[in-house]
Amino acid sequence: MDGVRDAIEAVRAEIEAGCSRAELQSILPAGAARNALDCALWDLDSKLSGKRVAAVLGAGEPAPLTTAYTISLGTLEEMEAGARAASYRPLLKAKVGSEDDEARIRAIAAGAPNSRIILDANEGWTDANVARHMAIAAECNVALIEQPLPSGRDSILRTLPHPVPICADESLHVAGDLSTLVGLYDAVNIKLDKTGGLTEALALRDNAQKLGFQIMVGCMVGTSLAMAPAVLLAQDAEFVDLDGPLLLARDRSPGLRYDGSLVYPPEAELWG
Repeated sequence: MDGVRDAIEAVRAEIEAGCSRAELQSILPAGAARNALDCALWDLDSKLSGKRVAAVLGAGEPAPLTTAYTISLGTLEEMEAGARAASYRPLLKAKVGSEDDEARIRAIAAGAPNSRIILDANEGWTDANVARHMAIAAECNVALIEQPLPSGRDSILRTLPHPVPICADESLHVAGDLSTLVGLYDAVNIKLDKTGGLTEALALRDNAQKLGFQIMVGCMVGTSLAMAPAVLLAQDAEFVDLDGPLLLARDRSPGLRYDGSLVYPPEAELWG
Protein backbone atom coordinates (compact mmCIF):
# COMPACT_ATOMS: atom_id res chain seq x y z
CA MET A 1 0.00 0.00 0.00
CA ASP A 2 2.87 2.37 0.73
CA GLY A 3 4.32 1.77 -2.73
CA VAL A 4 0.97 2.46 -4.38
CA ARG A 5 0.56 5.66 -2.38
CA ASP A 6 4.07 6.79 -3.31
CA ALA A 7 3.41 6.12 -7.01
CA ILE A 8 0.25 8.24 -6.90
CA GLU A 9 2.02 11.06 -5.04
CA ALA A 10 4.75 11.04 -7.70
CA VAL A 11 2.20 12.16 -10.33
CA ARG A 12 0.24 14.51 -8.08
CA ALA A 13 1.16 17.59 -10.15
CA GLU A 14 -0.01 16.01 -13.42
CA ILE A 15 -3.29 14.84 -11.90
CA GLU A 16 -4.02 18.22 -10.30
CA ALA A 17 -3.26 19.87 -13.66
CA GLY A 18 -6.10 17.87 -15.23
CA CYS A 19 -4.38 14.77 -16.62
CA SER A 20 -6.75 12.79 -18.85
CA ARG A 21 -7.23 9.02 -18.81
CA ALA A 22 -5.32 8.79 -22.08
CA GLU A 23 -2.40 10.80 -20.67
CA LEU A 24 -2.45 8.70 -17.50
CA GLN A 25 -1.50 5.60 -19.51
CA SER A 26 1.89 7.12 -20.32
CA ILE A 27 2.82 8.68 -16.97
CA LEU A 28 2.27 5.56 -14.85
CA PRO A 29 3.00 1.89 -15.59
CA ALA A 30 0.31 -0.76 -15.41
CA GLY A 31 -0.45 -1.67 -11.81
CA ALA A 32 -2.53 -0.84 -8.78
CA ALA A 33 -1.64 2.87 -8.63
CA ARG A 34 -2.72 3.55 -12.20
CA ASN A 35 -5.82 1.42 -11.65
CA ALA A 36 -6.86 3.58 -8.69
CA LEU A 37 -6.45 6.80 -10.65
CA ASP A 38 -7.90 5.52 -13.91
CA CYS A 39 -11.07 4.22 -12.27
CA ALA A 40 -11.37 7.40 -10.19
CA LEU A 41 -11.23 9.47 -13.40
CA TRP A 42 -13.94 7.32 -14.99
CA ASP A 43 -16.07 7.93 -11.90
CA LEU A 44 -15.34 11.67 -11.88
CA ASP A 45 -16.31 12.02 -15.54
CA SER A 46 -19.51 10.08 -14.86
CA LYS A 47 -20.52 12.27 -11.93
CA LEU A 48 -19.65 15.51 -13.75
CA SER A 49 -21.56 14.53 -16.88
CA GLY A 50 -24.46 12.79 -15.18
CA LYS A 51 -23.97 9.79 -17.47
CA ARG A 52 -23.34 6.32 -16.12
CA VAL A 53 -20.12 4.67 -17.31
CA ALA A 54 -22.14 1.78 -18.76
CA ALA A 55 -24.03 4.24 -20.96
CA VAL A 56 -20.81 5.93 -22.09
CA LEU A 57 -19.45 2.53 -23.11
CA GLY A 58 -22.62 1.80 -25.08
CA ALA A 59 -22.88 -1.56 -23.41
CA GLY A 60 -26.56 -1.41 -22.49
CA GLU A 61 -27.99 -1.86 -19.03
CA PRO A 62 -25.58 -4.02 -16.98
CA ALA A 63 -26.97 -7.20 -15.46
CA PRO A 64 -26.15 -9.15 -12.30
CA LEU A 65 -23.37 -11.70 -12.76
CA THR A 66 -22.62 -15.08 -11.24
CA THR A 67 -19.25 -14.83 -9.51
CA ALA A 68 -16.94 -17.60 -8.43
CA TYR A 69 -16.35 -18.14 -4.73
CA THR A 70 -12.82 -18.98 -3.61
CA ILE A 71 -11.80 -22.13 -1.73
CA SER A 72 -8.40 -21.35 -0.21
CA LEU A 73 -5.44 -23.72 -0.40
CA GLY A 74 -5.34 -25.94 2.68
CA THR A 75 -5.26 -29.52 3.79
CA LEU A 76 -7.25 -32.10 1.87
CA GLU A 77 -9.84 -32.18 4.65
CA GLU A 78 -10.12 -28.38 4.84
CA MET A 79 -10.60 -28.01 1.11
CA GLU A 80 -13.18 -30.78 0.87
CA ALA A 81 -15.10 -29.25 3.77
CA GLY A 82 -14.86 -25.81 2.16
CA ALA A 83 -16.17 -27.13 -1.14
CA ARG A 84 -19.00 -28.96 0.59
CA ALA A 85 -19.98 -25.84 2.56
CA ALA A 86 -20.05 -23.79 -0.64
CA SER A 87 -21.59 -26.51 -2.81
CA TYR A 88 -24.83 -24.52 -3.17
CA ARG A 89 -22.88 -21.96 -5.24
CA PRO A 90 -22.87 -22.54 -9.02
CA LEU A 91 -19.21 -21.55 -9.53
CA LEU A 92 -16.23 -22.24 -7.25
CA LYS A 93 -12.54 -21.42 -7.63
CA ALA A 94 -10.21 -23.72 -5.73
CA LYS A 95 -6.57 -22.85 -5.07
CA VAL A 96 -4.18 -25.72 -5.83
CA GLY A 97 -0.58 -25.85 -6.97
CA SER A 98 1.36 -28.63 -5.22
CA GLU A 99 3.49 -31.49 -6.52
CA ASP A 100 0.53 -33.87 -6.18
CA ASP A 101 -2.93 -32.30 -6.37
CA GLU A 102 -4.82 -35.44 -7.42
CA ALA A 103 -6.49 -35.99 -4.06
CA ARG A 104 -7.36 -32.30 -3.70
CA ILE A 105 -8.94 -32.12 -7.16
CA ARG A 106 -11.01 -35.24 -6.55
CA ALA A 107 -12.06 -34.10 -3.07
CA ILE A 108 -13.18 -30.68 -4.29
CA ALA A 109 -15.17 -32.21 -7.13
CA ALA A 110 -16.76 -34.71 -4.74
CA GLY A 111 -17.59 -31.96 -2.24
CA ALA A 112 -19.36 -29.80 -4.80
CA PRO A 113 -20.64 -32.17 -7.50
CA ASN A 114 -23.14 -29.69 -8.95
CA SER A 115 -20.82 -26.67 -9.10
CA ARG A 116 -18.64 -25.59 -12.01
CA ILE A 117 -15.06 -25.57 -10.76
CA ILE A 118 -12.06 -23.42 -11.66
CA LEU A 119 -8.68 -24.71 -10.47
CA ASP A 120 -6.14 -21.96 -9.82
CA ALA A 121 -2.68 -23.51 -9.69
CA ASN A 122 -0.95 -20.15 -9.17
CA GLU A 123 2.09 -21.21 -11.26
CA GLY A 124 2.57 -24.19 -8.93
CA TRP A 125 2.61 -27.12 -11.34
CA THR A 126 5.64 -28.35 -13.28
CA ASP A 127 6.50 -29.85 -16.65
CA ALA A 128 6.59 -33.20 -14.88
CA ASN A 129 3.07 -33.11 -13.43
CA VAL A 130 1.01 -30.68 -15.51
CA ALA A 131 -0.29 -33.26 -18.02
CA ARG A 132 -1.32 -35.63 -15.25
CA HIS A 133 -3.08 -32.91 -13.27
CA MET A 134 -4.91 -31.70 -16.38
CA ALA A 135 -6.09 -35.24 -17.11
CA ILE A 136 -7.43 -35.62 -13.57
CA ALA A 137 -9.14 -32.25 -13.85
CA ALA A 138 -10.83 -33.43 -17.04
CA GLU A 139 -12.01 -36.62 -15.30
CA CYS A 140 -13.57 -34.44 -12.60
CA ASN A 141 -15.32 -32.15 -15.12
CA VAL A 142 -13.32 -29.08 -14.09
CA ALA A 143 -14.37 -26.07 -16.19
CA LEU A 144 -11.09 -24.13 -16.29
CA ILE A 145 -7.47 -24.35 -15.12
CA GLU A 146 -5.81 -21.06 -14.26
CA GLN A 147 -2.05 -20.46 -14.72
CA PRO A 148 -0.75 -24.00 -14.19
CA LEU A 149 2.92 -23.15 -14.91
CA PRO A 150 5.18 -20.20 -14.03
CA SER A 151 5.02 -17.19 -16.32
CA GLY A 152 7.79 -17.43 -18.91
CA ARG A 153 8.16 -21.16 -18.34
CA ASP A 154 4.92 -22.29 -19.93
CA SER A 155 5.99 -23.13 -23.48
CA ILE A 156 5.17 -26.82 -22.95
CA LEU A 157 1.49 -25.86 -23.03
CA ARG A 158 1.82 -25.37 -26.78
CA THR A 159 2.47 -29.09 -27.35
CA LEU A 160 0.29 -30.64 -24.64
CA PRO A 161 -3.40 -31.53 -25.15
CA HIS A 162 -5.80 -29.19 -23.34
CA PRO A 163 -8.55 -31.52 -22.07
CA VAL A 164 -9.66 -28.56 -19.90
CA PRO A 165 -9.35 -24.94 -21.12
CA ILE A 166 -6.26 -23.20 -19.69
CA CYS A 167 -6.38 -19.58 -18.57
CA ALA A 168 -3.45 -17.15 -18.36
CA ASP A 169 -3.21 -15.03 -15.22
CA GLU A 170 0.35 -14.12 -14.20
CA SER A 171 1.40 -14.45 -17.85
CA LEU A 172 -0.93 -11.60 -18.82
CA HIS A 173 -0.96 -7.96 -17.76
CA VAL A 174 -1.73 -5.68 -20.72
CA ALA A 175 -2.99 -6.01 -24.30
CA GLY A 176 0.58 -6.13 -25.62
CA ASP A 177 1.09 -9.50 -23.91
CA LEU A 178 -1.62 -11.27 -25.90
CA SER A 179 0.42 -12.16 -28.97
CA THR A 180 2.79 -14.30 -26.90
CA LEU A 181 -0.10 -16.31 -25.44
CA VAL A 182 -1.70 -17.50 -28.68
CA GLY A 183 -1.38 -21.27 -28.87
CA LEU A 184 -0.49 -21.58 -25.20
CA TYR A 185 -3.73 -20.55 -23.53
CA ASP A 186 -7.44 -20.78 -24.27
CA ALA A 187 -8.57 -17.98 -21.94
CA VAL A 188 -7.18 -14.90 -20.21
CA ASN A 189 -7.86 -13.55 -16.73
CA ILE A 190 -8.19 -9.76 -16.80
CA LYS A 191 -7.65 -7.98 -13.47
CA LEU A 192 -7.77 -4.21 -13.15
CA ASP A 193 -4.82 -4.15 -10.76
CA LYS A 194 -2.75 -5.85 -13.47
CA THR A 195 -3.93 -3.78 -16.44
CA GLY A 196 -3.69 -0.52 -14.54
CA GLY A 197 -7.35 0.38 -14.82
CA LEU A 198 -10.52 0.04 -16.83
CA THR A 199 -9.14 1.90 -19.86
CA GLU A 200 -6.45 -0.69 -20.64
CA ALA A 201 -8.70 -3.55 -19.48
CA LEU A 202 -11.31 -2.67 -22.11
CA ALA A 203 -8.66 -2.68 -24.85
CA LEU A 204 -7.27 -5.97 -23.56
CA ARG A 205 -10.70 -7.60 -23.49
CA ASP A 206 -11.58 -6.48 -27.01
CA ASN A 207 -8.24 -7.64 -28.45
CA ALA A 208 -8.43 -10.96 -26.60
CA GLN A 209 -11.88 -11.67 -27.99
CA LYS A 210 -10.67 -10.93 -31.53
CA LEU A 211 -7.90 -13.48 -31.01
CA GLY A 212 -10.39 -16.12 -29.88
CA PHE A 213 -9.59 -16.19 -26.16
CA GLN A 214 -12.33 -16.84 -23.62
CA ILE A 215 -12.55 -14.05 -21.05
CA MET A 216 -12.30 -14.35 -17.30
CA VAL A 217 -12.53 -11.18 -15.20
CA GLY A 218 -10.87 -11.62 -11.82
CA CYS A 219 -9.76 -9.56 -8.87
CA MET A 220 -7.39 -9.18 -5.99
CA VAL A 221 -8.87 -9.14 -2.47
CA GLY A 222 -10.48 -5.71 -2.19
CA THR A 223 -13.58 -3.73 -1.36
CA SER A 224 -16.65 -3.17 -3.51
CA LEU A 225 -15.07 0.00 -4.89
CA ALA A 226 -12.31 -2.14 -6.45
CA MET A 227 -14.86 -4.57 -7.91
CA ALA A 228 -17.36 -2.05 -9.31
CA PRO A 229 -15.59 -1.22 -12.62
CA ALA A 230 -14.83 -4.91 -13.14
CA VAL A 231 -18.55 -5.75 -12.97
CA LEU A 232 -19.03 -3.64 -16.11
CA LEU A 233 -15.98 -5.16 -17.78
CA ALA A 234 -17.28 -8.68 -17.08
CA GLN A 235 -20.73 -8.31 -18.63
CA ASP A 236 -19.97 -10.70 -21.49
CA ALA A 237 -17.20 -12.74 -19.85
CA GLU A 238 -17.31 -16.53 -19.77
CA PHE A 239 -15.98 -16.63 -16.20
CA VAL A 240 -16.38 -14.03 -13.44
CA ASP A 241 -14.35 -14.07 -10.22
CA LEU A 242 -15.27 -10.94 -8.28
CA ASP A 243 -15.70 -12.26 -4.75
CA GLY A 244 -13.05 -9.99 -3.18
CA PRO A 245 -15.42 -8.21 -0.76
CA LEU A 246 -16.83 -11.54 0.44
CA LEU A 247 -13.36 -12.44 1.77
CA LEU A 248 -13.05 -9.28 3.90
CA ALA A 249 -14.03 -8.90 7.54
CA ARG A 250 -15.76 -5.65 6.56
CA ASP A 251 -16.58 -4.11 3.20
CA ARG A 252 -16.89 -0.37 2.51
CA SER A 253 -20.29 1.36 2.63
CA PRO A 254 -22.05 1.73 0.31
CA GLY A 255 -20.94 -1.49 -1.31
CA LEU A 256 -21.96 -3.78 -4.10
CA ARG A 257 -25.02 -5.91 -3.59
CA TYR A 258 -24.22 -9.61 -3.33
CA ASP A 259 -27.06 -12.11 -3.23
CA GLY A 260 -25.64 -15.59 -2.90
CA SER A 261 -23.29 -15.86 -5.88
CA LEU A 262 -24.89 -12.99 -7.79
CA VAL A 263 -23.09 -9.65 -7.81
CA TYR A 264 -25.14 -6.66 -8.95
CA PRO A 265 -23.89 -3.64 -10.95
CA PRO A 266 -22.77 -0.66 -8.85
CA GLU A 267 -25.13 2.12 -7.89
CA ALA A 268 -23.97 5.62 -8.84
CA GLU A 269 -23.22 6.46 -5.20
CA LEU A 270 -20.53 3.78 -5.16
CA TRP A 271 -18.94 4.22 -8.62
CA GLY A 272 -19.64 5.18 -12.19
